[in-house]
Amino acid sequence: MSERVAVYGTGTIGSGQATLSIGNGFETVVLGHSKGGQERCWQTISQNWDDLIAAGLATTHAKGAALNRLTITDDPAALAECTFVFEAVAENPTVKRDVYQTIRRNTAAGTVIASTTSSLEADVLAGLCEDPAHFLVAHPFQPVHLQPLVEVVPCTATADEAMAQAKALLVMLHRQVVILRKSVPGFLVNRFAQALFRESLDLLEKGVATAEDIDRAVKYAMGMRYASIGLLEYFDAVGFDLEKTIAENTYPSLCNTREVQTIVKKGIRSGCTGQKAGKGLYSWDEESLADFHARLLKPFLPSVMEWSARE
Repeated sequence: MSERVAVYGTGTIGSGQATLSIGNGFETVVLGHSKGGQERCWQTISQNWDDLIAAGLATTHAKGAALNRLTITDDPAALAECTFVFEAVAENPTVKRDVYQTIRRNTAAGTVIASTTSSLEADVLAGLCEDPAHFLVAHPFQPVHLQPLVEVVPCTATADEAMAQAKALLVMLHRQVVILRKSVPGFLVNRFAQALFRESLDLLEKGVATAEDIDRAVKYAMGMRYASIGLLEYFDAVGFDLEKTIAENTYPSLCNTREVQTIVKKGIRSGCTGQKAGKGLYSWDEESLADFHARLLKPFLPSVMEWSARE
């Protein structure tokens, strides 16, 4: 394959991106500064393959072949032959600027840098990067190696050929590509998610429903519905007249706060910040975490059948 892929960053996003690219036959370099991070990255990628094997979607032979395509290093000179670099480091502009400088020093002219940022706008990051014509955002979703969507966002200077190169690579990685015409905070999916989170937390604070019932409503209505049809397709199916009536009845009472809600602030103060803390809106132990992990992967496993068999 003509592309040689690199991933700068050894965290969850970087590990998932590397799992995906080696699974699709690409020689892949992962760059990470700490030995601990490099080791965790290797273990995560290996576990990702073990999950596929357990689901009957890959073989140990395919795993071995994929891992042979992987290089994890702290030496930026390993980027020399890479033509496309996914940046997957902390959401800190200073950190990202240093990474972009390292990439540009160690790659050929025209190498595309694609940030996996979930919140920083493309033009802000492009301002930190030499050669913004070959910079863009390619925002994936966790688990990166399983969930197929990637939001591609150009900066104002991104060249057409860089966009075409990014889309072509992502299609070869069996991704569904959404291209934004302009950058907005949170892009598309995180804007949708924040609207749902805001409303859900407001309903919790008002005592309208429990977390369990809110999640049940999402899983067994919205989640099932929008797994096969689009949100705006459904709007058309309902029709403008009825949707207008529903909007008139609900818009006045929807949450419109512009501040982080009290339930979140209290959780942070008390240390009840979610799964890693063992308690957030739910309580989490080993059994519930394992169940969550299995349910998280299940909908996406069929999407890897084509690439996980590569050897």
